[in-house]
Amino acid sequence: MAKISIKQVRSAIGRTKTQKRTLEALGLKKLHQVVEHEATPAILGMVAAVSHLVEVQEK
Repeated sequence: MAKISIKQVRSAIGRTKTQKRTLEALGLKKLHQVVEHEATPAILGMVAAVSHLVEVQEK
C-alpha cells in the first residue's frame, strides 16, 4: 500500500470530542507534527473526518 504523511495544521481547541480523539488515534498531539501511515481505508476515513485540521501528502 501507499504511504501518506499527515500534518496537523489547525488546532483541536474548540473541536468536538470525536475530532480530538480522531487526531489522537492518528498519532497527532501538537500543531505541525507529521506522522506517516499506510493508506488503508480506516486511516483514510479518519483523515476525511478531520480533513479541515490536517494536510495530507502521498509518498
